[in-house]
Amino acid sequence: MFGFLAPRPSRQLEQFRARFTGRSLIVHRGFPPEWLEELLKQPGGGGHFRFDSRRLPASRPTPVEWLVQTHVLPLDLPQPLLLCIREEDILLRHLERGGRAIHPSEIAWFLEELEDRHHARLRFGNPPGRFEVLRGISVTDNEALSMLEHIAG
Repeated sequence: MFGFLAPRPSRQLEQFRARFTGRSLIVHRGFPPEWLEELLKQPGGGGHFRFDSRRLPASRPTPVEWLVQTHVLPLDLPQPLLLCIREEDILLRHLERGGRAIHPSEIAWFLEELEDRHHARLRFGNPPGRFEVLRGISVTDNEALSMLEHIAG
C-alpha cells in the first residue's frame, strides 16, 4: 500500500481511544467450551468487548486491529488477555494459568488489583500513536491475590 494511503498511527490511536477509553477488552484466540457462556453469567461479564486475534494480521486494520497487532501481540503475553483502557494508559493482564484460561469469575478480582498487578502497561506517549511499554508482574505470576486474601480472611 502507498505510504500516503496508510492509516496514520496517531489517527488510529485517536479512533481507538474514542471508542474504548473507560472500557475493557478481552483479546483471545477462541475460547474453551462454555467459557464465554460462563463469562456472560458473571456480574459485568457481558460488558467486556471481545476481540479474536486469529484474524490478524490485517492489511487495512481497523483501530482495534491496529492496536492489537502493532502493540499488544508483540508483547508475547498468553491469551486470553484482559486490556483495561484508561485515559493515560492501557493495563494488560493475561487470563491464563497452567496453560488454561482462568475461570471467568476471577476477572473481577483481577480488575480490582490491576493497578498494582498487571503484566504490562502501555502508556500513551509522544508522538501520538506511540506507547511507552512498562513491564509489571512476571508472566508466570497470575494468581488473584485479592481473592486469596479475601478467602483467607
